[in-house]
Amino acid sequence: MVRGRISRLSVRDVRFPTSLGGHGSDAMHTDPDYSAAYVVIETDAEDGLKGCGITFTLGKGTEVVVCAVNALAHHVLNKDLKDIVGDFRGFYRQLASDGQLRWIGPEKGVVHLATAAILNAVWDLWAKQEGKVTPLTNDPRTLVSCIDFRYITDVLTEEDALEILQKGQVGKKEREEQMLAQGYPAYTTSCAWLGYSDDTLKQVATALQQGWLRADLPVKNLSLQMMDANQRWDVPEAVEWMSKLAKFKPLWIEEPTSPDDILGHATISKALVPLGIGVATGEQCHNRVIFKQLLQVKALQFLQIDSCRLGSINENLSVLLMAKKFEIPVCPHAGGVGLCELVQHLIIFDYVSVSASLKNRMCEYVDHLHEHFKYPVVIQRASYMPPKDAGYSTEMKEESVKKHQYPDGEVWKKLLAAQEN
Repeated sequence: MVRGRISRLSVRDVRFPTSLGGHGSDAMHTDPDYSAAYVVIETDAEDGLKGCGITFTLGKGTEVVVCAVNALAHHVLNKDLKDIVGDFRGFYRQLASDGQLRWIGPEKGVVHLATAAILNAVWDLWAKQEGKVTPLTNDPRTLVSCIDFRYITDVLTEEDALEILQKGQVGKKEREEQMLAQGYPAYTTSCAWLGYSDDTLKQVATALQQGWLRADLPVKNLSLQMMDANQRWDVPEAVEWMSKLAKFKPLWIEEPTSPDDILGHATISKALVPLGIGVATGEQCHNRVIFKQLLQVKALQFLQIDSCRLGSINENLSVLLMAKKFEIPVCPHAGGVGLCELVQHLIIFDYVSVSASLKNRMCEYVDHLHEHFKYPVVIQRASYMPPKDAGYSTEMKEESVKKHQYPDGEVWKKLLAAQEN
């Protein structure tokens, strides 16, 4: 049973110096320090449970997201959790459409990242209080009531969403059992970051020997199944380069151009589909509206949601449902700090309750920083195994948070002192 009034919201700037090893580096983001704005909400309920939420960043700028979280905190504090989840659509809209803060959005950028962190914490607390191993075990009507359909009703109505989820109940038990036994197929991107040395790149072979039969590598190496341009190209460049690389038969080219260029993606898609190459994008798509338009103009063949870029489960639900309506496979972006922990809930839900298909579907996995989470993701046989602990898997170990808090944590004190010397 949902209980308690939210009495406290805290947010901390947590950064990991991954740039020192070149982890996460690509053609556009050359020196990322995987980081998170880490939100914890507490209530006056006697159970002592806390809701934990994150949004992912690359180091600098995390402090700006922290400021945005604090600016939104008044929408959360002193609210009954029961009232929030009882009108989750309204609460989502309240955060996403703050009359003043939306001017530096709306539903995009720093404010939306902050919104995601807060909402992730609310979903985590809701699931913990009800003892659910995923926040997405609610019935179809409850899930639909969490979605803000504004701006997407020309593609997906509330009635459409309910119909999809109700149809998803057929065969659901069998698909759940399949996930428990086999897990959800994953692919790895941690085997060839662009900043890695040639010696490090040789470890790709080791990764494949461990069962990673799918590898998404930057365009530096040509033994590829999927390629990632990381937004580096103009539209004509993308078409030219991928036409030349078609002989290697990649499954997709990921983020071939600006994430905002919907028609550009459509042009690239039109040119590459006859060559057997799909377009994959989504990790930096601002919101459900961008995804709606990408689907409408057939600009992608693989849709990549991000658990912290969009407005938490609320908005990701709408995108999963639109993808189902257009029959486009969802292959989520993950990695970073906690993205794998969160996205496992979304993609397993998609298979069990929405798409009911594994065709051309897999979920990104990066083997970094999981040791800092209380309930880390479990990978077996190159597959995500369903979580077993109540919540949204977002809770970090307090010791890790304290050590990596910026700039006063132990790790950063040493690094900053060394830089000064």
